[in-house]
Amino acid sequence: MPSWINTAIGALATAFVGVIIASFKNIWRKQKAENEGLQALLHDRIFSICGDCENKGYATIEEKRNLQYLYDPYHALGGNGTGTNYYKQTLNMPDKPAERG
Repeated sequence: MPSWINTAIGALATAFVGVIIASFKNIWRKQKAENEGLQALLHDRIFSICGDCENKGYATIEEKRNLQYLYDPYHALGGNGTGTNYYKQTLNMPDKPAERG
C-alpha cells in the first residue's frame, strides 16, 4: 500500500476523532447550560412560593407539596444552602392562618 494512503487514512482518522471530541464538548456545554437554566427557574419558583408564604404567615399543605415537588430536582441539580434554608423554614410554617380571638 502506498505511503500516501497511510498518511491520508491517518489524517482522516485524526479529523474524525477531532469532530467526535468537539461534538461531545458541544453537547456537554449545552447540557450544562440547560441544567443551570432549569435550576434558575426552580430557584425562582421556590423563592416566590416561600416569599408568598412568609408574607401571609403560613403555608398550606398544597403549597408544601408543591414546594417539595420543586425542591427535589432543584437540590439534585446542586441547589444552594440559601434555597434549602428558605425551603425548610416554609415547611415548618403552620398550614393555616393563625386564629384570631
